[in-house]
Amino acid sequence: MELDKIKWNEQGLIPVIIQDKTTLNVLMLGYMNLEAIQITTKLNEVTFFSRSKNRLWTKGEVSGNKLLIDEMSLDCDLDTLLIKAEPLGPTCHTGTKSCFKTEDESSLGMIDELENIIKDRKEFGATNSYTVNLFTKGVKEIAKKVVEEAGETSIAAVTNDGRLVDESADLVFHLLVLLNSQGYSMNDVLSELKIRSLNQ
Repeated sequence: MELDKIKWNEQGLIPVIIQDKTTLNVLMLGYMNLEAIQITTKLNEVTFFSRSKNRLWTKGEVSGNKLLIDEMSLDCDLDTLLIKAEPLGPTCHTGTKSCFKTEDESSLGMIDELENIIKDRKEFGATNSYTVNLFTKGVKEIAKKVVEEAGETSIAAVTNDGRLVDESADLVFHLLVLLNSQGYSMNDVLSELKIRSLNQ
């Protein structure tokens, strides 16, 4: 990206749209000056210029919910920056994935919420929690449940017993637990699917 081509506003800033690199959902809008862009490029972490605090701040410097750079590009008018990033946790200070409310939040947004619940149960859940019990039993038991739920999902489809959605929900839940137990998330799966789609 050629920094000398940027059209800065009167305050020497450029608006920056942050987009999830996997889902392509818009996560937030911020502003950068030249120094913020240089630090962002160097650290590979989104760093803004805060107009309210009048200083640079790296997203997640307090919460840990950083935004890791995947791709940066200027728009056709050279006055807006688009950054595709990998969010490490919720982007909004309210705890939601995005600062914008959209109609799509019930789909992939629900997966994010469920993953956060699973993570919370794993770290702080009560001993009588079903999720905690799965983690306590270990990966073999979790994997066994995934196989069991996959079988029940398949049977529901073949027999057309009206339980396909219910069984699919059970399958997805246990898959998320399995992924978490191995240090992965659904975003990792979606990233792999994205790579595969480009090779079809």
